[in-house]
Amino acid sequence: MLTGKTALVTGSTSGIGLGIAKALAGQGANIMLNGFGDVEGPKAEIASLGVKVGYHGADMTKPAEIEDMMKAAAARFGRVDVLVNNAGIQHVAKVEDFPPERWDAVIAINLSSAFHATRLALPAMKAANWGRIINVASVHGLVASTEKVAYVAAKHGIVGMTKVVALETATTGVTCNAICPGWVLTPLVQKQVDAKAAANGWSNEEATRRLLGEKEPSMQFTTPEELGELAVFFCSPAANNVRGVAWNMDGGWAAQ
Repeated sequence: MLTGKTALVTGSTSGIGLGIAKALAGQGANIMLNGFGDVEGPKAEIASLGVKVGYHGADMTKPAEIEDMMKAAAARFGRVDVLVNNAGIQHVAKVEDFPPERWDAVIAINLSSAFHATRLALPAMKAANWGRIINVASVHGLVASTEKVAYVAAKHGIVGMTKVVALETATTGVTCNAICPGWVLTPLVQKQVDAKAAANGWSNEEATRRLLGEKEPSMQFTTPEELGELAVFFCSPAANNVRGVAWNMDGGWAAQ
């Protein structure tokens, strides 16, 4: 379905981003990866699916590096047809204890980077009259939790930005939508599970059960593979008129 097209996925060397990149590659899209840590492993995983793969290590807090990444993707593959804004970080603290520099970092990576990548991707998408912008928000783009002020603010911002971009592209072949996962067992969430277990003297299994039990009625994690399949749907002809939605895959979290 996506043969000949290119997808750039930010924060895609692990977790949700890698799951989405693999799903898009499975539909034939060439992939531009971005992120930290192990790069060769994810590149090999994508290449094994028979598509071309590139990588750019842009620091998503720096607009100039994001611009360089977008130019590099265009130079390598022609243009970015599918942009997945996924890069994200988390910090947990009460508002009065929240370090201002952590607020700035969370907003920069979780919200501002998506704006910069989107504004740079849109001209070529509009010229081609086809494009898909998929913003990985969170159930925290729809509801709040305590001690996550920057993350919740950023993800609500992503959902709002998604709607604006969808309205501005409504008469074109470009769509913009958001995915709002609940708990996904990524390295980011595993750190929260480990911290909960350590703080309370629980086993990892007990910490996991309690984490899910606090918010997610299904008592199961959403998987990166499931999120990848939703991204594939957004890229399909069936989703040509799906515009500006915030689609939660949260095990019933926001339904409560």
